[in-house]
Amino acid sequence: MLVREAIGKDAERVIAVIKNAEESNFMLFRPGERKLETEQFTKFIENMNNNSHSALFIAEIEKTVVGYLIVQGNHMPSSVSHRAYIVVGIHSEYRGQKIGTALFSHLDDWVKEKSMHRLELTVMANNKAGIALYKKMGFEIEGTKRHSLYVDGEYMDEYYMSKIL
Repeated sequence: MLVREAIGKDAERVIAVIKNAEESNFMLFRPGERKLETEQFTKFIENMNNNSHSALFIAEIEKTVVGYLIVQGNHMPSSVSHRAYIVVGIHSEYRGQKIGTALFSHLDDWVKEKSMHRLELTVMANNKAGIALYKKMGFEIEGTKRHSLYVDGEYMDEYYMSKIL
């Protein structure tokens, strides 16, 4: 498995994994709720690459993109430039194969280079596998966003999680 920073020509393959991850019903967007277009997403990747505190990492197995991790931070000096927000997704056919662990391990090395202090994310309270991965990677639950999502006719809680580096 190779974990690397995405480049513009990866856009279409990353979009395919994002769409697959959204089908899990554990992501903020439900299947089909947003339209991701290659040209627009290519620009997103390029913008990420031009921000020293943001990145889009992909995991590849035999040149197939099987997972992604987006880290969004603020490179401008400010009171929040020490932190970044994380979004991660793994293709359903590749879950349980340590891809999330590899992505987060790569992230750990990257944030050390950037001298960042805090990583944060939110996760649906019923996403047991995601919560287990995040805890394994050093994240802790800070709080609960009660009824923050409405999924399949039901209100869902989300956990705020963070990792202090």
